[in-house]
This record gives sequence, structure tokens and C-alpha cells, in this order.
Amino acid sequence: MEALPVALQQLQGKVAIVTGASRGIGRATAIALATEGAQVVVNYASSSSAAETVVEDITALGGDAIAIAADVSNADQVEALIASTLEKWGRIDVLVNNAGITRDTLLLRMKLEEWQAVIDLNLTGVFLCTKAVSKIMLKQRSGRIINITSVAGQMGNAGQANYSAAKAGVIGFTRTMARELASRGITVNAVAPGFISTDMTADLKSDGILNLIPLQRYGQPEEVAGLIQFLAAAPAAGYITGQVMNVDGGMVMA
Repeated sequence: MEALPVALQQLQGKVAIVTGASRGIGRATAIALATEGAQVVVNYASSSSAAETVVEDITALGGDAIAIAADVSNADQVEALIASTLEKWGRIDVLVNNAGITRDTLLLRMKLEEWQAVIDLNLTGVFLCTKAVSKIMLKQRSGRIINITSVAGQMGNAGQANYSAAKAGVIGFTRTMARELASRGITVNAVAPGFISTDMTADLKSDGILNLIPLQRYGQPEEVAGLIQFLAAAPAAGYITGQVMNVDGGMVMA
């Protein structure tokens, strides 16, 4: 992906945080927002080398980015992430809540710690980051928040009670925040990917899954990032809030 000419960049002078940005959808999103001129915080939990590679990729495009470690399920680390961002750039205009994990197994085999780990990161992490960032956006009277949910949160998925519950929670949280923050010009939307070619789906057997997808293929991270880019940057997205938008090859047609 090449950077846009400066005159066409919609996020010039704006700052974006992308959680879980060292790989997959998060990586593609960080690069996409950088092409729009955003100064990007590449958040990661453990893979510092991968995060630094994303920063290098953005720099090679002529963009500006920093990598900041934070476990978004930890309130103190989230506050430190926000403080470091403000210290560096003084504002926050876009938040993409992308960080997530899976701990898949059938309910009767699921341990409490497997349930809790997924809820803590995939749902509580969205709460913590949104709460921290909304304080800044409310003062700015502007901002765009994009939460990554999943088709699993809309239709359920066997072996993913924890993940499906967390992602369904993200949908309800998104719509509530859209109502609470709208009066200050802040939009809050959710993107629901289907089966996307990432490390998270690498071990799945594709035969049965492809039968569920009308387009008969997995999606690419860049296809999800393209929608996030639109919601974060496009003037035309300024009147869109409280919505759940699918990037799933036609899996969910509700």
C-alpha cells in the first residue's frame, strides 16, 4: 500500500491508536491509517519485534508511528498507553479496538481461566481503552472509535462460547457508546470480520468453512482495514454511528 498524496490525506495532523497492531488486521489497519496521514500508535502486548516492523513499514511510506507496549485488559497499562500517546503527540482522534485472543474449546471442557482471559482482553479491554480515550475526545469535541467484533458475536460458533460472548458484548457496548458520545461529535462503530487470513485462522480446516461463505474464500486483512480506514478518515463517515458493518464474504445477511 502506498501513501496517498498529502493533499488527499484525511488524517493529516490526527493521531490514531490501534490496539493489537503488530500483526493481522491490526497491522493492516495501522498501515492504512498511516497512508491517510495519521500519526499512529502501534500497540502490542508481547511481540515487540513485530510491532517495530510495522513502525518501520509505516516510516518507509513516509508516515509517523511509534510502538507502545500495553496489555489492554490492565487498567494501569491502558492509562500508561494513553499518557505516552499524549506526551508524544498531545491528542487522540481515532481509536481502533482490535486486540483480541481466542481460547477455543467446547463449553463443558472450558476452564474458568479460559473464559475469563477472553472476556478480559476482548471485552474489558475495549471498555478500558474507550473510557480512557473518550475523556480526551469529549474535550476535543470530536473523535472516531471503531471496535472490532466478529460474526461469532452475531451468530455464535461452537467451541467459542467465550469469544462469541465477548464479541456480542462489543456490539452492545458500541451502540451504547454511540448514544452516549454522539452529542460531542464522536462516532462509535463496529466492524465484524468473518474468516480472515490471519494467524488466528491459520490452523482452521477451510473445507467446511468455505461452504458457509458465499464468496468461497477467506478475506484478507487489508479488506477489513479498508472499511476501518473509511470509518476513521472519510468525511462521508461522519454521519455513521452505532452501526455494525460486516466484512465476511456474505456469511451474515441479516
